[in-house]
Amino acid sequence: MRKIFSTVITLVIAIAFAACGGNANNEGREAQELSGAGATFPLPFYNVIFEQFGQVNGDQVAYGGIGSGGGVRNLRDKIVDFAGSDAFLSDKEMPEMAPVVHIPTCMGAVVLAYNLDGVKELKLSGEIIANIFAGEIKMWNDERIATLNPDVKLPEEAIIPVYRSDGSGTTFVFTDYLTKVSSMWASKYGAGKSVNFPSGQAAKGNPGVAGVIKQTKNTIGYVGSEYAFAQKIPYALVENQRGEFVQPSSATISAAASGEIPTDTRCSITNADAAGAYPISTFTWMIIYKEQNYSDRTKEQAEATLDLLKYILSDEAQKITSEVHYAPLPAKAKELSMTNLKAVTYNGISILQ
Repeated sequence: MRKIFSTVITLVIAIAFAACGGNANNEGREAQELSGAGATFPLPFYNVIFEQFGQVNGDQVAYGGIGSGGGVRNLRDKIVDFAGSDAFLSDKEMPEMAPVVHIPTCMGAVVLAYNLDGVKELKLSGEIIANIFAGEIKMWNDERIATLNPDVKLPEEAIIPVYRSDGSGTTFVFTDYLTKVSSMWASKYGAGKSVNFPSGQAAKGNPGVAGVIKQTKNTIGYVGSEYAFAQKIPYALVENQRGEFVQPSSATISAAASGEIPTDTRCSITNADAAGAYPISTFTWMIIYKEQNYSDRTKEQAEATLDLLKYILSDEAQKITSEVHYAPLPAKAKELSMTNLKAVTYNGISILQ
């Protein structure tokens, strides 16, 4: 399967590269073919940004939205230039591969999208969400949901939770949030890219989950906000740590990142203790090897990889985030990322001089 994926990526980038004629880019080097794989969560942003990067820099980027887990596996197998992941590598995972650098690319929200006839607004708390996905709240007209929504006519129908079938950073973000707001969830299920949900329907990728919810009455599922928006699926207001019921927006996602960011940028911002913060917010990252000389990659490929990341961190690229329903990175995250890129080497020599 990995060989097939690699072959498909190679064909895609070869076609794209041929179209641009292999000309030198504005840095004076030959235009390069880059490949990445991973998270579907930021895919709408990446589709736009990779096209613009190609126009600005001449380099072509092919990206396979196969889930964060698959992207990290492909990077571990050294068949891609970068992995996209909504879940940073844990302290346990970091030593399992050569040293890597995490570069946040944008911020986004995981929303609770639903399909209920006549229900235009729905409020949910973290405890209720955890009980729904644990199968302990089974009916839409359950008293606990009704108490939060006294003016909403909830159907007397069974709840159908929808969750990811693939190893997913979106699942990690969602379950990371649930472990913070529900001791039951933390003890029974925990957080991870793959979790054994006790009931409901599985679907592959954010597009798959959004598609099931769109087509199936009485469903609820966790999905990247852009996918709910694109499918015109309503999503719940979620109670944050301050007791506010918040909708995801550029402002409420940014509020969740108002705290400290570690030097390596690996951090969770779910359930942030900040006024106006949407509680299931997250960074999404591109992960690259600190030493870029692997799998017969050239120095020019390494330079192109860093040029891509520098472009994504630029003001020009970050302005696009809000246009496609994400949120721009805070200044501190961009500053730390540029510092971390200076540590990336080719044959032990820093690429950014």
